Amino acid sequence: MVQADRLYVGWRYAQVHPDPGPPPSEPEPVRPEGGRAVLPPHGAPRELSAEHFTGWPLRIAAAGGGVFGVLVMLCAILGVLPWAFAGAGMVACAVVLGITGTPLWQGRQDARARIEAEAARAERERAAREKERVAVARAHEDAQRAWERKRTAYEAQREWYPVAVPPGVDRVDVVGGTLAGWTAAVTTMGAARLAVGARVTVIDLSEGAVARDLLGVAAQRGDDPLVWVLPGDLPRLDATRGLAPEALADVLSLVVSAGEEEGGTRDLSFDNSILERILEVLGPGVTIPRITAALRVLAQVGDPRDDLRKGLLSDGELARVASLFGRDATDRIVIKRAWALEAQLRKLERLAAEPVRLPPSRLHVISMDRRAGVLTNRVLGTYVATALTHRVREAPPSGRWDHTLFLCGAEKLRGDVLDRLIDACEATGTGLVLMYRSITARVRERLGRRGHAAVGFMRLGNTEDARVAAEHIGAGPPLLVAEITDVVGENLTDSSDGYASTVAYARRRGDDLTDPAWTPLPGPAADDSVLVEQIGTATSWGRTLAGTPGGKQRHRELVVEPAQLQELPPTAMVFTHAGGAGRRTLLLDANPGIITLPTAHTMEFEEYLREQQALPEAEAEVEVEEKDG
Repeated sequence: MVQADRLYVGWRYAQVHPDPGPPPSEPEPVRPEGGRAVLPPHGAPRELSAEHFTGWPLRIAAAGGGVFGVLVMLCAILGVLPWAFAGAGMVACAVVLGITGTPLWQGRQDARARIEAEAARAERERAAREKERVAVARAHEDAQRAWERKRTAYEAQREWYPVAVPPGVDRVDVVGGTLAGWTAAVTTMGAARLAVGARVTVIDLSEGAVARDLLGVAAQRGDDPLVWVLPGDLPRLDATRGLAPEALADVLSLVVSAGEEEGGTRDLSFDNSILERILEVLGPGVTIPRITAALRVLAQVGDPRDDLRKGLLSDGELARVASLFGRDATDRIVIKRAWALEAQLRKLERLAAEPVRLPPSRLHVISMDRRAGVLTNRVLGTYVATALTHRVREAPPSGRWDHTLFLCGAEKLRGDVLDRLIDACEATGTGLVLMYRSITARVRERLGRRGHAAVGFMRLGNTEDARVAAEHIGAGPPLLVAEITDVVGENLTDSSDGYASTVAYARRRGDDLTDPAWTPLPGPAADDSVLVEQIGTATSWGRTLAGTPGGKQRHRELVVEPAQLQELPPTAMVFTHAGGAGRRTLLLDANPGIITLPTAHTMEFEEYLREQQALPEAEAEVEVEEKDG
């Protein structure tokens, strides 16, 4: 199912074979015109009876003539009448019999002919009706067999097909959604990447532990995921280890800007210049406490002799820092920016204070503790995102999506921080999934832009966000929502449980050792044979769907409009992408447990259709080869 260079975003509900409906009804008996069944004639034909009644006067006349002739003959024999008179009477009777008998005989012959013709017609009609009855019965049998084939295909078909981003897409923007929906989406996408041996990094700024189930899948695989919960794990995190001074200055200047309104680049450039000069003075292996000590010298905050006693600065470094901007070091701009830099960077002073030995891992999760302050978490999130941006830039080239980076809660970062991360991922083939809870102004202007990106819309509670999403998706045919999508997601509520740090008790290491946790691992090795079992046992989604029967799912239609986007089921996602063939819009279910259903397919819907269309051609070729043989 899983391809190494594709990101699978969810499951599409579709039926290749529609419901054939009820079986064909039994055919009614064949009846002639008029609605009455025609039975074969029995006993005396009706034509004879009719002929008998219509010839009754002639019969009376013939009978009278015969009786009169007999009487005349008896009278002549008895001598009552002379023979001459009797002969004349008998001749007259014969004439009467001839006149009346001929029509009677002809009429009877005609009646018999009509009876025979009617019998032949009735036989033909009976044969035709029998032929029609046989044809109707045969058609019913054919229809029954065809219905049984359709019913078998309908009952045996798969209804869930995986959906991957189109080839060439290197970013997915997910907008809206609940924490439960995000948990499902991150698990579905991340588990598929881990199954092929790809590296997955999750920066979770949502404060909702949305990678919790993905950690369970990774643990089942034996990947030993690494989890940092900041700020508690700051002493065991140093994402900037090994960066050049220029890159480190860039990271720290962006960190300082985290709490400021996004505007021009003048302040960033000035901050960067101050930090680069300080790093040049302090030399390699510099730490955040030494940087903040130097900034306090520039900002004229506190007594520099305290930092000298702590060993943060030497006398020579103190002198050089104080003279960086000449005798006008007390310039109001330098003091202001140095003070701002020191105030923000103090939040990072514990960074890498306790370096630990960490095992290589394909899954890294860096999260924010909701108990920390909002500004602190924003500063830490900016530091992590910017530091990873530089690590992505410096990483060796790899295949698409070999390293997949999730940034959950991306709306909390400045636009320029997001732009740098997007550019770095696009240039190096690193897959990027940006997840926004809401559509702010800077989110809207970047949605689906800056690179080849697809967009997925989940439940949008805000009316304005729903309107913007409906405009982005555009009008189209109704989308299908399966019964499982409507029911299962609502039963799994957002969890308030946070992450458990896996690096808190790691063994200390020396500064001379490289950190294998940030060392690129070997290329991916496809392994999806146990993915179904892992999701079924390690996630709440899989356990919820365990034992679900394979019966056909009922479904409903959904029209893309703001009101319905606000009522999407938690795991539903309207996935849209504009390509050369036009815009493609699907409704997906991000529920990872669908992979455990017996109706889940291993290939995408379009691939399955192409395979089915190729089957008749292949069968025809086989028949031709057999005939030729």
